[in-house]
Amino acid sequence: MNIITWIIFGLIAGAIAKFLMPGKDPGGWIVTIVLGIAGALLGGRIGSALWGSAGVTGFNFRSLGLAIFGSIILLGIYRLFARRSRPGTPSSRDHDRAA
Repeated sequence: MNIITWIIFGLIAGAIAKFLMPGKDPGGWIVTIVLGIAGALLGGRIGSALWGSAGVTGFNFRSLGLAIFGSIILLGIYRLFARRSRPGTPSSRDHDRAA
């Protein structure tokens, strides 16, 4: 895939991942593209490791599924760390009371 295809593919995969996991997320469409591209790389690695697939090989439904899967994982990891570092969240307030 060339760079334009990766950008479009990343935008679609990132947007679907954000749609499936609604909530407050960072950035606009550029962050969504980066999320989708990174998710495609992660999903391709996971797919090849677990199922022996060829990874993300082109603009098709199997590759899109792997990219969405990887994007959801990355979005979940981001939210896990963002919630811990944001002041005023229950986890940080509990820590402040204990001190």
